[in-house]
Amino acid sequence: MQILRQTPREQLTRIPQGYNNNIWWNLAHVVVTQELLLYNLSGLPMGIPDSLVSRYRKGTYPQGEPSEEEISELEEFLLTTLDKAVEDHARGRFKEFREYTTSVGVTLRSFEDALAFNTFHEGLHLGVVMCLKKVMA
Repeated sequence: MQILRQTPREQLTRIPQGYNNNIWWNLAHVVVTQELLLYNLSGLPMGIPDSLVSRYRKGTYPQGEPSEEEISELEEFLLTTLDKAVEDHARGRFKEFREYTTSVGVTLRSFEDALAFNTFHEGLHLGVVMCLKKVMA
């Protein structure tokens, strides 16, 4: 959230030479991936729009500039999606899970596996974001 709020928009959307994405894409991607890992693999409806999923899921690349509305929407999702997942877990909503092997070879067999992997995944993308910020400094 701090990165989204404190990074100038030009830097959010700039793709430096040698990179294939930008800070904005990485932030949106981690929100989308979290929902896919936790909700989609559990057979539950995701709390984000399909349009966001199609633009920022694995295998996508930045396409154009985000609107002010999209930036506000992502800010809201950064604040709410994990809390909702924790609440839903406490309520026992995550009963099923479709096993999935990630692109780095980690096999997820449960909601708890997906949650742990999501933390690792966010760390990877935070590292990319920090590199992007450094390159543009």
